[in-house]
Amino acid sequence: MHKTFLFLLIVFIQANTIFDVSACTNFIVTKGASKDGSVMVVYTCDGEFHPRLRVVDAVDYKPGEMLEIKDWSGNVLGEIKQVLHTYAIVGPHMNEHQVSIGETTFGGRAELVNSSNLLHYWTLMQLALKRSKTALEAVKVMTTLAEEYGFNCEGESFSIADANEAWILEMAGTGEGGKGAVWVARKIPNGYISAHANKSRIGEFPLDDPENCLYSKNVIDLAIEKGYYNPESGEPFRFNEAYDPSNPSNLRYCESRVWSMFNRCAPSLELSTDYHRGVVGAERYPLWIKPDTKLDVKAVSYLIRDHYEGTAFDMTKGIEAGPFGSPNRCRPLVLEVEGKTAVWERSISTRNTAFSFIAQSRSWLPNEIGGVLWYGYDDTYYTCYTPVYSCTKKIPEIWGQGSLQKFSWDSAWWRFNFVSNYSDLRYSDMIQDIQKVQRELEDKFFTYIPAIDKAAGELYKTDPKLAADFLSDFSNDQLDLVAERWLELAEHLITKYNDGYIKDEKGRAKTVGYSQEWIKKVIQDKPDHLLPVWEKEKAVEPSNY
Repeated sequence: MHKTFLFLLIVFIQANTIFDVSACTNFIVTKGASKDGSVMVVYTCDGEFHPRLRVVDAVDYKPGEMLEIKDWSGNVLGEIKQVLHTYAIVGPHMNEHQVSIGETTFGGRAELVNSSNLLHYWTLMQLALKRSKTALEAVKVMTTLAEEYGFNCEGESFSIADANEAWILEMAGTGEGGKGAVWVARKIPNGYISAHANKSRIGEFPLDDPENCLYSKNVIDLAIEKGYYNPESGEPFRFNEAYDPSNPSNLRYCESRVWSMFNRCAPSLELSTDYHRGVVGAERYPLWIKPDTKLDVKAVSYLIRDHYEGTAFDMTKGIEAGPFGSPNRCRPLVLEVEGKTAVWERSISTRNTAFSFIAQSRSWLPNEIGGVLWYGYDDTYYTCYTPVYSCTKKIPEIWGQGSLQKFSWDSAWWRFNFVSNYSDLRYSDMIQDIQKVQRELEDKFFTYIPAIDKAAGELYKTDPKLAADFLSDFSNDQLDLVAERWLELAEHLITKYNDGYIKDEKGRAKTVGYSQEWIKKVIQDKPDHLLPVWEKEKAVEPSNY
């Protein structure tokens, strides 16, 4: 029997590289909540690894073929039945039918992991994209496979969308010796937005609404069996509290991000900070909300660039932000200080992001034109979201090569990573140079897309393949442009910010120093920095050199 080989992770990393992607953020926009009727999914994949943007081709198979499932190191874990045809994927995060999938790991209860089960969450995501024409089909593919072959992970929340609707699917294992998985999936009502960030968010759910809510037969029974839920307590069954119980740590780390997105989309709700600050008895945040104003891709891109600026939790303020207001914090985020536990804030934007995307699906256009993956490497705050149509047939080499083990200008990821890391030397100034290029390019793309759609639409009327080739060429041209501009940006930053000086527009080095706010904090900490003042004499700074 012929066997096909599935290297699921090669699209993300080099073989044998170990990393953790358990700290991601997702945001979902339904048709009625977007300005143009798009459905959008945001996925920030946060982990220390070198991603590779690639295309997975559609493939036909013969009846009876099997698919080998392998682990990180290429060891065969088992095999599943292959389907007769798999769909093309770009990213690989969005398929040719405009289906997109993101995820965040909520961990939950470690005892529910069954290491002998076959399918990890990333395997399910890839299989669903290869086998689904709609979001609902993807939900069914993932849950059916998990129940048949077993789920080999902690808890996961998935964002699953197509051009018409979006779902949240949450799944956990059943423990050593257990089979299948426990899961619940809810369709987000049209006109609403939702978010999840490393914490299970589905609480109560209807048991008699199959058009909008699906769940595993064992979802409540297993919770009772394990002692996670007592039906005699008088409390309703909540998936999140059964399989991912709340505590001050996970609320601060996870729900703060959800609050930030919801708060900025619907300030009229005046959502309290109490819940994500761990106040006992505080009201939970809804699974979905209606935004005050409808969103487009540009608005979403700003939404996921966030360090809680302008709030009480602003990471660019305070002694921990250093002299130049850097929002970046070195891990670990949980600190032990004199027998007590302290934490750094965890924002949506983080230096640990490997890649992120905004998947945009549009029902009024053919699939070849309707699906756009707005893709970016590294931290969301520094990246440039570049449009890649879902019909794209190839990706420039610079976006699909490189290694975390060796720096190279020939890797687009390393160019973005260098810019974000270098800017930390003087964040408050350099971020302005970065955003100038970022906004120039993105605004150009936002302007381009309607015209590109229209041109592709005219080509599609006579030759769909020619339209797809046109969009593929356009996508590659923009990827090339962005990679080149980020190399220029890196060289510009090195030249402008050098040896503690900042060069002006004429290339002259200027002494800028530190802000008065920072200097005052330093003097408070070390008053010996103050010079004694001699009568009739004023301190004079020596030569700069």
